[in-house]
Amino acid sequence: MQGKRTKRLNSLLKEVLSEVIHKEVKDPRLHPLISVTEVDISADLQHAKVSISIIGTQQEKEAGLALLQSAASFIAISASKKVVMRYFPSLIFKLDTSLDEHLRIGALIDKIHEEQAGRRKSVDVEDE
Repeated sequence: MQGKRTKRLNSLLKEVLSEVIHKEVKDPRLHPLISVTEVDISADLQHAKVSISIIGTQQEKEAGLALLQSAASFIAISASKKVVMRYFPSLIFKLDTSLDEHLRIGALIDKIHEEQAGRRKSVDVEDE
């Protein structure tokens, strides 16, 4: 269970990291449809897992993740100028796949509904 301070810090870091990634990381290889979905800072405030979501192909996602991981120290230095902390946490980027999972589940539900509708039509035809 996270305390209030940790939750506030996670929220603040999420905003600041998102701003730094969009405004200060000027690599043309970085996909423009990228967002920071969650930040989870460790209890000792030394490490922060940064979940990112990238809209695009699997290759674009992997390339974006690798690019952010290689720029992690630059991003941390830029963000540390905006957030006053004794020690700024080291950043570990990970891909947030929840959007992909939601889309996949939605497609499965749609498929189930289509199959159910097809079965109802075939039962209605047989009853006639």
